[in-house]
Amino acid sequence: MKLKTLITTTAMAALMAGGAFAAEFNLRIQTHHAPESVSGKSAQKFINDVEAMTGGRVEIEMFWSSAVTASVEGFDASASGILDGEMHGGAYQTGKNPAFQFYGDPMGGYDTPWQMYSFLYYGGGLEAANELYESYNNHLVGWWAPGQESMSSSRPLAGPADLVDWKFRSPPGLETEIFAGLGASPIVMDFTEIFTALETGIIDGADATSLAGNESLGLYDIVKHATYPGYHSMPADHVVFNLDVWNSFPADIQAIIEVATQALALDMSMRTDLANNEAKVRLQEQGVTLYDWSPEDRAEFRAGAQKAWDGWAAKTPEAAAAVESHRVFLRRMGMID
Repeated sequence: MKLKTLITTTAMAALMAGGAFAAEFNLRIQTHHAPESVSGKSAQKFINDVEAMTGGRVEIEMFWSSAVTASVEGFDASASGILDGEMHGGAYQTGKNPAFQFYGDPMGGYDTPWQMYSFLYYGGGLEAANELYESYNNHLVGWWAPGQESMSSSRPLAGPADLVDWKFRSPPGLETEIFAGLGASPIVMDFTEIFTALETGIIDGADATSLAGNESLGLYDIVKHATYPGYHSMPADHVVFNLDVWNSFPADIQAIIEVATQALALDMSMRTDLANNEAKVRLQEQGVTLYDWSPEDRAEFRAGAQKAWDGWAAKTPEAAAAVESHRVFLRRMGMID
């Protein structure tokens, strides 16, 4: 019996060494984030979670910093099978359909990532989004959102009245329309031009990233006013798989990836919230004034955003459906009339 046990054990060890337990799925995924960034660390945790929870049945090769294709092309690379999935963001795809804006950054909609996640999982958002995503041969698993971004300014931004004639760097698209409608003067410029434009007074402020991110960029060495917590923009990256690849997964692996994506969302939001609050302490000590808009001021901004949403809803039937799905949930939350 001892000899038989020894032979059996040796045979199993040989099988394991010979690759009998190799991964069932070797997945190629791309993100625009660098591995050492805050977002990159959350993405690496996602990889670790999926591989651990599947017991090695899934292995993920991550292509960091958009190593295979440009970030905006990652969606198509996933759909065509060049990649198995991607972790960029829906807002990159507004050129395909304006509806993607509302599954990437529903500007002026929500105050916290928790509200936005609630829309996705309990407000019909995931189902609505996948009607769009799956028409492009991709499947949306979920979002991972850092949280609200902060405006940086050389002059006070205590409320909507301060937006009038405020010149600021803005990304193109929906944001310019929202702020122009509220009396601001958005100027579209390359990210690298922000510093010179602030120093020379070409602009009064800038939309760049989160409070901690703005601090790391050195913006508060130039200007001494910022909105925090933010109110205007909360971009979410997504976890997307090629639809055929997704459908090839057994139910347990699909469930594991869904759970790992929710863990990713929590991790990303917690990391960013901590970093922002630590930055808040440092910046206030350095004399930077932070403005937390009142519920009434946020409601006024949200109402202004809704007017711009109307214009985008008119662009395609899918955009109209996306806007309506958000509005139904925002009314349910008592955030719009």
